[in-house]
Amino acid sequence: MTTLFSIHLATAATAPVTPLFLLKGFLGVVAIVLIGTTTLIWMERKVSARIQARLGPTRVGWHGVLQPVADMIKLALKEIITPRGADRFVFYLAPFLPITASCLMVAIIPFDFHIQVTDLNLGVLFLIGISGIGVFGVLMAGWASNNKYSLLGALRSGAQMISYEISFGLNMLLIVMLSGTASLREIVLSQQGTVADWWIIKAPVLGVAGFILYLISTTAELNRGPFDIAEAEQEITAGFHTEYSGMAFALFFMAEFVNMMIASFVGSILYLGGFLAPQFGWAPLDAALDLAPGWLWLGLKALFCIYLYMLLRWTFPRPRIDQLLALEWKVLLPINFTTLLAAALLIYGGLL
Repeated sequence: MTTLFSIHLATAATAPVTPLFLLKGFLGVVAIVLIGTTTLIWMERKVSARIQARLGPTRVGWHGVLQPVADMIKLALKEIITPRGADRFVFYLAPFLPITASCLMVAIIPFDFHIQVTDLNLGVLFLIGISGIGVFGVLMAGWASNNKYSLLGALRSGAQMISYEISFGLNMLLIVMLSGTASLREIVLSQQGTVADWWIIKAPVLGVAGFILYLISTTAELNRGPFDIAEAEQEITAGFHTEYSGMAFALFFMAEFVNMMIASFVGSILYLGGFLAPQFGWAPLDAALDLAPGWLWLGLKALFCIYLYMLLRWTFPRPRIDQLLALEWKVLLPINFTTLLAAALLIYGGLL
């Protein structure tokens, strides 16, 4: 079943895939990626500055809002240097894989009832599969750079991302079990009603635990602080992208922020009702909240998740690599299996 912005789901199955159809989807994804990236780069600096009692960017535009544009111009004008002995084809292919995977994941995000590029019945499985493409880009970048520090950083990053991807998949499986569907749009619709019907509340204890586990596992998979050991300067220079400069580095940089944006959208869809307006059971208030479009509610919920990611990054110190992997295999993985077992028992007992 396919949708595209104004195309209704009921008629999407018979809608022809025309060049205009594809162009609208492509432009929509590109707009979300570019606008989201520039906004998050500015937001990251201002939030980190606020947490650390600093000002952040203030001079380029109002409160520094044009700083990401200045950064983009600087990176576009920088020379791209290829290390001696590098595998040129793999070296230049690697940055495109993470950003390509990011754009593919944006395509299945339901922003409103009828604002979605495509709705897949196995959308959750698609997300898990496509997110693995980014790991290949990281490993290829480290190997092709002909730099031992880049290679070590890539191996660390690959081990971290693959390990935490297991918890990420199990966490999404929890919501699939509770909602009875793997379609992101249907998962949102399974939370219709009041805020008490959102999965973070509707599944007692499991919802809150699942949301916390989701934040931890996606933070590690995104290589964001405090789990950014693979690219921590004091650990191993700049990690897998040490040898990248100019727009080649910018693609890795963009992919990190786009992935954080996607993780926030998905977290909002799984646990916070997605594009549904919050309802409290009081008709006048509910009617007023319904006036706002669904994409606005999804954006606000995603901003809340993004702020949590940034708060984690600028609050907690980095663990050691062995502590990081031990957290996944000895703590998070058993807890995820326990939540799945508990959900299965509650569903079997008719309590959910």
